[in-house]
Amino acid sequence: MHKRIINIEAAWRFRNHLGQDIEPALFDVLAAIAETGKLTEAAKRAGYSYRHAWNLVHKWSDFFGVPLIDTEQGKGASLTPLGEKLAWAAQRIRARLGPQLDNLAAEIDLELLRAINALAPGIRVHASHGYAIARLPELMRPEDNVRIDLQYLGSIDALASLAHGNCDLCGFHVPQRPLNDVLRERLTRYLKPRDFKAIKLVSRVQGLYVAPGNPKKIHTLTDLTRPDVRFINRQQNSGTRFLLDLMLEEAKVSPAKIHGYESVEFTHAAVAAFIASGMADVGFGVQAAASQFNLEFIPLAHENYCLAGAKTTWETPAVQLLLEKICSPEFPELIANLPGYDATGAGDWLNLKDFSLN
Repeated sequence: MHKRIINIEAAWRFRNHLGQDIEPALFDVLAAIAETGKLTEAAKRAGYSYRHAWNLVHKWSDFFGVPLIDTEQGKGASLTPLGEKLAWAAQRIRARLGPQLDNLAAEIDLELLRAINALAPGIRVHASHGYAIARLPELMRPEDNVRIDLQYLGSIDALASLAHGNCDLCGFHVPQRPLNDVLRERLTRYLKPRDFKAIKLVSRVQGLYVAPGNPKKIHTLTDLTRPDVRFINRQQNSGTRFLLDLMLEEAKVSPAKIHGYESVEFTHAAVAAFIASGMADVGFGVQAAASQFNLEFIPLAHENYCLAGAKTTWETPAVQLLLEKICSPEFPELIANLPGYDATGAGDWLNLKDFSLN
């Protein structure tokens, strides 16, 4: 019997007071113009004809009564202040809401497939949000007949989900250095060596995001306490927040002295978008997000992003296939364009007593 495959994509939209929707294609074109400086190249990058891209820009410039781009003979195209704000708004919404919309779409997709009996064997992955883990479903091809049902949680929440049997694998990250007592206790609370096994997926770099040119001359965690510096944080129970708090403690920097410490975003990309918008001066996260938003990056820590599961789960055919693909050249190629990510040692087993590589 032929299986019907359904993929749900949740989306957001801009609507004015007259009920008119701004076409999502406009935001793709504006973002591409900001990157390329040419409308012809922007149209190509966004996947539209030059005529369609120009008509989009012209139509919505007329609507707002203000040009969205400036064009000059021989000098290409650039965004006007309004064009920049529209591109920024779309970018920030995607960064902030994207993982939540993906979670919701995955849940609904799963229920619909169950209802029509078209559900291939699935691997339920609850994971801390990251650029490499987001690409994991791409390893599975239709002929593999294995789905990766990926949902994003903070590292600690993902570990708890695994311990309670609510997922097959969980993704979390740990510093590449000896663990302090608090972090070791927190990890071993959920990952008992007699019951679970874990592998390294990637290593990655975390550090400070600052505006191009680093106008505030921010270089260390101590600089976060300066009165002229505005910080944007990650939410509690995220691995990045826990790492930052650990580093602040080691540097003897009081969170109470950091302006904006209680203001949070829920992904690396959302933090980077916040900095890029000028709403804060500095944030903390992975290098790939800084690169995505054209920010400067100050590396401060290296860590391993890991996948854990019950010992019996690693022996199932679906997870064995996933592990085989992670250990193959296919996975490093998949993440090769992510700044600060390294797939060396992907698939190596971890020692759950100290979270070092075996």
